[in-house]
Amino acid sequence: MPASSSAPYPFGDLLALARQSWLGQLEIRLAERGLTGYRRSDAAALRRLRRGPIAIGELGTVLGVTRQAARKVAEGLARRGLASLDRDSADSRQLNITLTEAGHDYALAVIAVIAELNQELAQRVDPALLAAADSVLRAALFDDSARRRATRLPRPPGPGDAHL
Repeated sequence: MPASSSAPYPFGDLLALARQSWLGQLEIRLAERGLTGYRRSDAAALRRLRRGPIAIGELGTVLGVTRQAARKVAEGLARRGLASLDRDSADSRQLNITLTEAGHDYALAVIAVIAELNQELAQRVDPALLAAADSVLRAALFDDSARRRATRLPRPPGPGDAHL
């Protein structure tokens, strides 16, 4: 049984620091490739948009934000030359977002850097500890939507499996 202490373990603080560090490394490594201006919403938006154009509302669902917030993300990508916004041919009320060629290139770079970071972490941490961290992070998902999205993410390999 764990020893009790007078102060609760600051898991959320450590999680926030880890996320901040991860995003900082992502931004630094993209900048080293000549790609500046990374935004926190870029990775999720770009990975989805690589599969094809989507409506702003669907982007909001992917990002877990309102349609208004998704529109801001889409407009930001468009301003940076990474996406285009066009009215749907079947429903002019619907605004679709499509990656440009520069957007596809940027998406590939973001995906490559994330893969590098994942690989480096897997090499720095014992596989059993990585599996334990995965379990803790999944337990920290308090809402149903996040838990459902997490079920689509692979678990780390076990101690006898090959590294990521």
